Amino acid sequence: MLYPIGIQNFEKVREGDYVYVDKTATIYQLVTTGTYYFLSRPRRFGKSLLVSTLEAYFQGRKELFKGLAIENLEKDWLEYPVLHLDLNTKKYDSHEALSSILDIALSGWENIYGTWEKETDFSSRFEGIIRRAKEKTGRNVVILVDEYDKPMLQAIGNEELGKEYRNTLKSFYGALKSCDGYIKFALLTGVTKFGKVSVFSDLNNLNDISMDHRYYDLCGISEAELYKYFEESIRGLAQANGQTYEQACAQLKQDYDGYHFTYDTPGMYNPFSLLNTFDKQRYGSYWFETGTPTFLVELLQKYDYNLEEMAGIETDSDVLGSIFTDDDPIPVIYQSGYLTIKDYDREFDLYKLGFPNREVENGFMKFLLPYYTSTNKSSAPFEIREFVKDIKCGNAEGFMQRLQSFFSGTKFDQIAKDTENWFQNVVFIVTSLCGLYIEAEHQTSNGRIDLLLKTDKYIYVMELKYDGSAEDALRQIDDKSYALPWQQDGRTVIKVGANFSSSLRRLDGWIIA
Repeated sequence: MLYPIGIQNFEKVREGDYVYVDKTATIYQLVTTGTYYFLSRPRRFGKSLLVSTLEAYFQGRKELFKGLAIENLEKDWLEYPVLHLDLNTKKYDSHEALSSILDIALSGWENIYGTWEKETDFSSRFEGIIRRAKEKTGRNVVILVDEYDKPMLQAIGNEELGKEYRNTLKSFYGALKSCDGYIKFALLTGVTKFGKVSVFSDLNNLNDISMDHRYYDLCGISEAELYKYFEESIRGLAQANGQTYEQACAQLKQDYDGYHFTYDTPGMYNPFSLLNTFDKQRYGSYWFETGTPTFLVELLQKYDYNLEEMAGIETDSDVLGSIFTDDDPIPVIYQSGYLTIKDYDREFDLYKLGFPNREVENGFMKFLLPYYTSTNKSSAPFEIREFVKDIKCGNAEGFMQRLQSFFSGTKFDQIAKDTENWFQNVVFIVTSLCGLYIEAEHQTSNGRIDLLLKTDKYIYVMELKYDGSAEDALRQIDDKSYALPWQQDGRTVIKVGANFSSSLRRLDGWIIA
């Protein structure tokens, strides 16, 4: 079986005999029930292939759809003029970068549909192209914009450049409204919605289907599609990794499933990670390793965001669907795919968010660790391994000494404003990463962090005080009978009370009992 890893062109997928998960029935519903659409999905989730599929459809290329659902749905297969703008192909780090790619696209279309000397700016040129395309072909125009937000995302941190990009694109997309009578269909895709109001403020008829139940599986791979198209691949993966078929299915679900783009819908698998796993016959963090969400970490640190709160936050649909603002990183973290919908409270319209799967949690926590501690990226996996080894062999003293070194070696002034929040974040990151190899639970309230770590031989009950004392921490474990539920468990119960000193910015003592 051939896997279309990195292939975003529908024609290449079909003519190259690569596996294609048939989305064309949903695509047909999309194109026959509306005109203007906006779709937000995480990177490498199939947006570009969707756009390419739509391009082939509107070009009337029936031969590419042989055997697919849409072959029997579409009767006419008419050819329309298609204007496809891909903003994902350039690095946007200068004033000229966006202007250059827009000029190249417009010049290419003008070579086909002609020019007019009075059309001198991007908006008037785009508008003129749309009108002439309709006049030349006799059919309304299809407009497809892939990764509309790439310029603004890359300009985060550069307010002047970001403002310039937004103004340029707002003017450019304004042509769509003035040419409404010449447009057959339009789809704009991206990762985030932070440009939706400022960039598309004039397009009040843009239908945002990012959280629409009808299109939740337009990108990505559902569990039903996984078993339908990749049965042979799962069996090959299981054999290569010494697993049963059922074990392979369970690990695929744990590692790559769990994306929910609206409530009460099945989870979606990450297509990029699935295809790479099947191709290499090895599990890995393929999606996370292809991108570095540095701007997300910068936002979390800028506002001293509590990471544990982020990983279990409750919010409403207005926040999830809001434009990106730099005083609340949650919308963009959710839209980027690092958080997803875990539960929904209908009565209060509240969504509970969390990490979608093991790959994302593992990757995000490993990526965060060097930003909050003195550990560098290359040594982070080693450090976590040593933490886990200490826990598994009952070496609570080694675990605490290693945790102490994380605090002592960090240049605090460079990474945080709030000492208590930094302390909580470091412990959360460490225990989350350890929890990928052993069972770990933690609860935070009023500056207190309770930790429960379990292995096949040991159970650790830990209380970490903030500006208190190790004695008080251990006393609280006993007074509140934290360890009582596991006294008859058969495993050795180890109690640890420790204290973090805000003045020293480190653990100033611990007691193991």
